[in-house]
Amino acid sequence: MSSLPVLVLNSGSSSIKFSIYEAGTGRAAGLGQAAGDDRRERLYEGAVDGIGTDLGKFWIKDASGKKVVDQTPALPNRSVAFRLVADALHSEFPTPKAIGHRVVSGGPTIEENQRITPALIEEIDSYTAFAPLHTPIAVYIMREALRLFPGVPNFAVLDTWFHRTMPQIARLMPIPAEYSAMGVRRYGYHGISYESIVYQLQPHVPGKLIVAHLGNGASITAIRDGKCIDTSMGLTPTGGIISGTRTGDIDPGVLLFILRKIAEKTVGADAAADQLEAVASKKAGLLGVSELSNDMRDLREAIQNGNSKARLAVDKFVWTIQKWIGSFFAELNGLDMLVFTGGIGENDIASRAEICTGLEALGIVLDPERNNVRGKAVISAENSRVTVRVIPPLEDLMIVNHVVRLLGE
Repeated sequence: MSSLPVLVLNSGSSSIKFSIYEAGTGRAAGLGQAAGDDRRERLYEGAVDGIGTDLGKFWIKDASGKKVVDQTPALPNRSVAFRLVADALHSEFPTPKAIGHRVVSGGPTIEENQRITPALIEEIDSYTAFAPLHTPIAVYIMREALRLFPGVPNFAVLDTWFHRTMPQIARLMPIPAEYSAMGVRRYGYHGISYESIVYQLQPHVPGKLIVAHLGNGASITAIRDGKCIDTSMGLTPTGGIISGTRTGDIDPGVLLFILRKIAEKTVGADAAADQLEAVASKKAGLLGVSELSNDMRDLREAIQNGNSKARLAVDKFVWTIQKWIGSFFAELNGLDMLVFTGGIGENDIASRAEICTGLEALGIVLDPERNNVRGKAVISAENSRVTVRVIPPLEDLMIVNHVVRLLGE
C-alpha cells in the first residue's frame, strides 16, 4: 500500500491543533483499532497556541512524544499562526496528500462529511450563528488550506454528523414552525469524540450507553446500539450542561431579561445580541458562578483553600450532569455503561466520584481505588450493575478514517 500522509486540522478561537497520520502503510494504529479497518499511525502532533498575543507557542512532537519544534513566536493573528504550520509541513515534515478539518457545525443543509469546495465553505460560513466561537476560524483555515496546499483534497468532518440519527422528537424545538424552517433544532456537538468512543468499544458496544464528554466545553449523549438517540447540546454548543464559560440550558426568560437590560444601554439590536452572546457563551458557566476561573484545576485548588463560590460552581456542574444521566437513563430504559471522556472526564478524579455519588439507585457504583487514575480504565465496583469507564477520545483518528473513506468514494 502506498504512503498516504493525512493532515488533521482542529482550529479554535486562539489555537490551531494539528496532527499528521500515515494512513496508507498498514502499520498498527494502536489503541482502539477496529478489526478490518485500514491501520493508521500518528507520526506527529502539534499546536499553535496564544493566537492574538505576543506570547505564542508553536510546538510539534513526534510519535515518541519528543518535541521536534518548540518555539515562542509572536502570533498577532491567525494568518501568521497558520502560516507557521504550513511552512513547517512544506519543509520538514511529510507533505499531506489529504487534509481533514474538524467542522463544528454545517448548519441545517450540510449533514454529511464531504470534500471541501469554495461553495461549501461559503455555505458553512452562512451558518456562523450556529457555532459563533468556532466557525469563523474554521472557515478561514479551510480557505487557507486550499490556497497553501494546492491540489491536495480537503474534507470537512462534522461534529454534528454522529448526532444525525436522533429521532424527530429529540431534534425538534418547541417553537413556531417558521423558525424550525430556518434550521432551528437540536444538532448536538462533540460528535467526533462520541463516535471515537463507540469505535473503541467495538465489537462489544453496549446496547444502552451514556457518554459524558467533560472539558471546558461539556456535553452528554445517550447512545443505543451505537447510535445517538439524544444529546445535551442544542442549536449551539451553549446549550445543555454548564461548562467552562457557557450557561448550559437556562430559562429563556433569563436571556430575555438580560437582553432588555443590555438594550437599555446599547443602541442597535446586533450590538445587544452580541453582548448577550458574550454573557451566555464566554462569561457564564463555571467562570460565572465562581467569579474565579473556567478551569477545573483552578477551582479544585480554590476549594482546598475554602473558596465557597468555587465549591458552588463545581457542585452546580456535578448536579447538572447527574440530572442528565438520570434523564438519559429513563430515555434508554436502563443503562449498561457510563463512559467519561474529555479533559475533566479523563483527569479529574474528584469530579467523577462526585458525579457518581448518589446514582447508586441507577446501578452506578464507583470503586474509589480504581477511580484513582488518569486515563483509560474501568472504575466501577465489582457490585456495580453499570460498568463505568474512562476512555480518552480519538478524534483525530476518526477524522482520518472519514478522509480515507471519502477519498475512496
